[in-house]
Amino acid sequence: MKKIFLLIAVVLGFAATTVNAQQQPIRFGVRVGANLSNWQGETVNSAQNLIDLSDGNVNRKMREGVHAGLYMTIPVGPGFEIEPGLQYSQKGTRLTGKLPWVEAEFLNANMTITNKSEYIELPVMAKLYVGEGFHVFAGPQVAYLLSNKVQAQASVLGFNALNREWDMKNGFREFDMSLVGGVGYKFASGLNLTAGYDYGLNTIDENANFETYNRTIKASVGYTF
Repeated sequence: MKKIFLLIAVVLGFAATTVNAQQQPIRFGVRVGANLSNWQGETVNSAQNLIDLSDGNVNRKMREGVHAGLYMTIPVGPGFEIEPGLQYSQKGTRLTGKLPWVEAEFLNANMTITNKSEYIELPVMAKLYVGEGFHVFAGPQVAYLLSNKVQAQASVLGFNALNREWDMKNGFREFDMSLVGGVGYKFASGLNLTAGYDYGLNTIDENANFETYNRTIKASVGYTF
């Protein structure tokens, strides 16, 4: 937790320095939205080759999640703002499959393995307005891994046969660096809509053995006070 507080202090210090450099007041806001996350990299590509050999019995899917948090908007110049934030975000990936044997088809046996990672994110976005309310944004993001769990679910004949979850944070990287970019629209009322993409720069495992990275699509609704 001390590392999280240190990151918050860095962001707030950056904001204070920027505000001192100009006279316009900063504004605060709240944001909530949906995530679609997956892993990409050499290890995932190798796993995909094995999945392809399963003849459609195993599929890799994106994990659904949410994000929510706070942000501050700092005017820097005409049509240009800096927006640091602090938010909770769910990421991960998912595999779904079924028994490949024809003799077992009547059982309708299905299996789902989901990696469920939870992060505290600190994005610092540069926002450029290119029209009335319409803007593009981009910038770096640091995320701290709160937890990482794996959930195994199985069903037979439509009935739940297995639902187990266990912790797997050990070996995963605590801090994840990303580049974030997207587009948005801000209404005069303060309501705003955004859609963006997180491109992970660090491998998710701390020793970089898996060469696998976070990738996340985000859609948000926010309100600036």
